[in-house]
Amino acid sequence: MIIKKDPDILKSYLEDSSNLKGGYADSVAVPESVEELSAFLREASAEKLPVTVSGGGTSTTGSRIPFGGAVLSLERLNRIIRVSESSMSAVVESGVFVDDLKKACDRAGLFYTCHPTEGGANVGGTIATNASGARSFKYGPTRKYVKRLKVVLPTGEIMDMKRGDRIISRGGSRISLPGGRVIEVPIPTYKMPDVKNAAGYFAKDGMDLIDLFVGQEGTLAVIAEAEIGLVKKPEKIFSAFAFFGSEEDSWRFSAQARERSRLRSGTKSAVDAMSIEYFDVNALALLRTKNPNIPPGARSAIFFEQESRAGGEDAIVGEWMELISAHNGLPDDTWVAMTEKDAARFNEFRYAIPEAVNEIVRRNGFRKLSADIAVPADKFFEMMNFYSASLNGSGLGHVLFGHMGECHVHANILPRSEAENARAGDIIMNFVRKGVSLGGTVSAEHGIGKIKHKYLEAMYGRQGILEMARIKKAFDPECVLGPGNVFSKDMLGEV
Repeated sequence: MIIKKDPDILKSYLEDSSNLKGGYADSVAVPESVEELSAFLREASAEKLPVTVSGGGTSTTGSRIPFGGAVLSLERLNRIIRVSESSMSAVVESGVFVDDLKKACDRAGLFYTCHPTEGGANVGGTIATNASGARSFKYGPTRKYVKRLKVVLPTGEIMDMKRGDRIISRGGSRISLPGGRVIEVPIPTYKMPDVKNAAGYFAKDGMDLIDLFVGQEGTLAVIAEAEIGLVKKPEKIFSAFAFFGSEEDSWRFSAQARERSRLRSGTKSAVDAMSIEYFDVNALALLRTKNPNIPPGARSAIFFEQESRAGGEDAIVGEWMELISAHNGLPDDTWVAMTEKDAARFNEFRYAIPEAVNEIVRRNGFRKLSADIAVPADKFFEMMNFYSASLNGSGLGHVLFGHMGECHVHANILPRSEAENARAGDIIMNFVRKGVSLGGTVSAEHGIGKIKHKYLEAMYGRQGILEMARIKKAFDPECVLGPGNVFSKDMLGEV
């Protein structure tokens, strides 16, 4: 076990992409084995020492930021144990970087479907937040691919679970732990929205116990090792940027592309999108600093990807171009990736937006306020119009971009003063209420962390949060793990 206490070293563990300020810790613990991890957590529980799990620092919700106690870093648990074509899976330790796993899969002719913006994220972190990314439109989120988990509970017990081994129900489920302890796991009664969702604990009658640990944001257990399902590497990936003279035209285009992709098995459509990503006029203004060739008349853009085969591109390109023209796009200005190098450049260009937003945040000196809302497809236009009506004319700097294929757009407001910060907070809260009223989620992929507690309560109510707190106390009776993540300390004190 490595223990770090140097103040200069500690600083690097006190920040993440949320720009949440004020974090502090006494030490950083770096276990070099699962046994060391178990011993550390057992001792922390006995001493009631708060422990915050530190991932790759890519969280946008402050979940990595400690406010006292110890930081737990899994940077030494970073082995890719196996990538197997026969089982179509990879076995990895929690500290493996997403980019490293992607490269290992690529060498084996396999494909890791989780495609988060940050390749520097740890695989354990993507599981703890049920991460997704652009390609989840076709493939789904991380949860779908988790086949086995080895987790260490805050009390030090090590659980190794295969999917299907333990099914739990709302009627009451008793879990026998390896050390002989038996706990009651009270599954919450709230109903999860039928959309892409990473808000709070997974809760469903007859659910797999593994699904409780996927998306728990480091509050129930520490993920040490996982087996993740893979798919065959696509022969080719076709991608393009389509530009539109109005934002509404791009919304309609994406809706039809989504419909054709979802219904493809029953039609003759060649459209089968892997991702459908949106950029509003402000996002394009930021991207022009990276590429001045963006058409001057463009008010929005859609980036899309699709698997393809040699000889099959003509039909795919032809139907996409027809769709672009049908929705008043700019087909002559559409950018199509003709080579793997072009495709890689397109992806870099698409991912330049979050960094450009962070540059503005650093310059303004105020943390961005953002909504991570997804709504049902039949409510999508209503939500987009609500965004526009609230933001246009507000005088606040803002950018809308993201996963339009899943009716999930990131609304970012960039305040420049205390007064703007207060107004931005009110607007985001209105977005949350609207999204919930439409049957959506307050977090489609980022989780709740330390900064979205009131959003989660708006979605599930106080009773729903207390139901989550009861699960937390069942697995973590001393409440040492991930303090402040998902719900506040006050909520834990009520159960």
